[in-house]
Amino acid sequence: SPDAIDDKNTNPILITLSVFLSATLLALIAIRPGYFPTFVLIPAIATLLLAFVRMAIALKAARSIGYERLLARTDELTNLPNRRTLISEIENFMGKDGSLMLLDLDGFKPVNDLHGHAAGDKVLQQVALRFSRALPHGALLARLGGDEFGVLYEGSYESAMDVALALRATLSYPFTVENHTIQIGVSIGVAANNGAPDLLRRADDAMYRAKREGLGVCRI
Repeated sequence: SPDAIDDKNTNPILITLSVFLSATLLALIAIRPGYFPTFVLIPAIATLLLAFVRMAIALKAARSIGYERLLARTDELTNLPNRRTLISEIENFMGKDGSLMLLDLDGFKPVNDLHGHAAGDKVLQQVALRFSRALPHGALLARLGGDEFGVLYEGSYESAMDVALALRATLSYPFTVENHTIQIGVSIGVAANNGAPDLLRRADDAMYRAKREGLGVCRI
């Protein structure tokens, strides 16, 4: 754990103090060679080497922890933030003027059935790219799993609808994957952030209504 790493390898006070004292001693030895006996010189050098080794281990461990945390919040296929990240950001979004959009692809299941999961994965990657390019700066796009995506958008409700329509328009032309032409669509539910804790549920309800009634985009 991070605490264990701090305790074992990265106690900054002890490392800094030992490095400082050892460096000071070596500086004195350089200024006055022969003044200090060998049995003093050897521990000083060893202390410096040990400190650098411990610092290198600590840095490597810290990078590993950071990478693991990043993986835990990132969708492996698309490199977008994942559901966990979106849920976390929704909690920080409550006091802001904006909307949550949930997007569910239409006609994606036959892609896997007819062309295989590898082709389906490539389509999802291209969908993620198209959505990313259509969103304004500052909007959060996440893949929630399967063929579902989510968007946190900060701005007016009217502009959120414009963004939703732009996202839908990105799928108006087909994909070409492994020499296959693939056409899919998307149903989008838009829920305005009114400060209530049911933002995710309302966006989900809107998305299912859009899909059920063939509306394309439905807002609540």
